[in-house]
Amino acid sequence: QVQLVESGGGLVQAGGSLRLSCAASGRAFSSHVMGWFRQASGKEREFVAGISGSGSTTFHADSVKGRFAISRDNAKNTVYLQMNSLKPEDTAVYYCAATARVLATIPEAYDFWGHFDFWGQGTQVTVSS
Repeated sequence: QVQLVESGGGLVQAGGSLRLSCAASGRAFSSHVMGWFRQASGKEREFVAGISGSGSTTFHADSVKGRFAISRDNAKNTVYLQMNSLKPEDTAVYYCAATARVLATIPEAYDFWGHFDFWGQGTQVTVSS
């Protein structure tokens, strides 16, 4: 069992930056693939970024490539999402997710929410224009 707690959300102006953190408790954090998803009001949950257990593989949604970066610190049981050049359309609740499954190293394996077994409570990110 893994418990996830997100932090770092808030209100920021367009063009600004935020860094989200997700602290994990439980065993064998480094064996878990981690992901960030988001859900805007009235819209479906969508993939933002994913990272392998070692941190050597990352995937980012096309909508955030070049602006967002996922990383992890296995010594601290924490995964991060650095968000730069934020846009109003990035406004959403951001969720951290984890899975102990062995995922194929392809985007289609990481970007499906159904592959993730553990979820945080979410943190709100609001980008004003």
